[in-house]
Amino acid sequence: MRLLFTLLLMLLPVAAHAQATPKLVPDVSQRQIDIQSGFTGAELLLFGAIIYPRGVAPEGQVDVAVVLRGPTRPITLREKQKIAGIWINADSSDFRSVPAYYAIASSRPLDTIVDDKTAAIYELGLDNLQLSPSGEVDAKEQRRFSNGLVDLKRRGGLFRQEAGSVNITDQVLYRARLYVPSSVPVGTYTAETLLIRNGRVIVADDNVEVRVRKTGFEQLVSILAQDYSLFYGAMAVLVSLLLGWFAGYVFQRL
Repeated sequence: MRLLFTLLLMLLPVAAHAQATPKLVPDVSQRQIDIQSGFTGAELLLFGAIIYPRGVAPEGQVDVAVVLRGPTRPITLREKQKIAGIWINADSSDFRSVPAYYAIASSRPLDTIVDDKTAAIYELGLDNLQLSPSGEVDAKEQRRFSNGLVDLKRRGGLFRQEAGSVNITDQVLYRARLYVPSSVPVGTYTAETLLIRNGRVIVADDNVEVRVRKTGFEQLVSILAQDYSLFYGAMAVLVSLLLGWFAGYVFQRL
């Protein structure tokens, strides 16, 4: 009996902590993005509610960060140098897990709501992405290539960081809008919501998925290029020859 009583006393703080932990109910405006002819991008609304124990919000400010991340893939980044007036590939670096798309929105600037250690653990912000470089490369050079890769993705609209774009109402409802550019790759994307208080991530929920796919003629071309590459190449050559012949015929008639 004494042992059982001791175990109950040990479990009481754990149970109380579990009951005191808020719960996130996240969702997105659309679970599927179709890429068709004339697709210029899409805007996703990430929203949800924070459910507090006994329905009472704690005193003090809470912050929310939402992250939309695309499928990871290996990338080789090559640096071009101009030698003797000709641009050629020089140094290169390999990365094993680069997200095809990464966007983060937060209620306040990240450096004001989490410390560097927490941001690194949860990969919050473009400076904390774990790109998993491979090969034996000098740490300084590796950092230079990592910064270059992030900058290229950011300029292409595939990496985004927007501070102060998450609106929180009465510390219960939150919403944020993230733009998905037309150059976004197909695949399954994950939307993660993090509840932050006093510099600590209280809840992290990543159970919302968004699927990006090609439909119509774009889907047909993609399937032919991937699964029937020989036929696709022959058709591309044939179409080019026909277009060249037709253009020559038109100019001769003129």
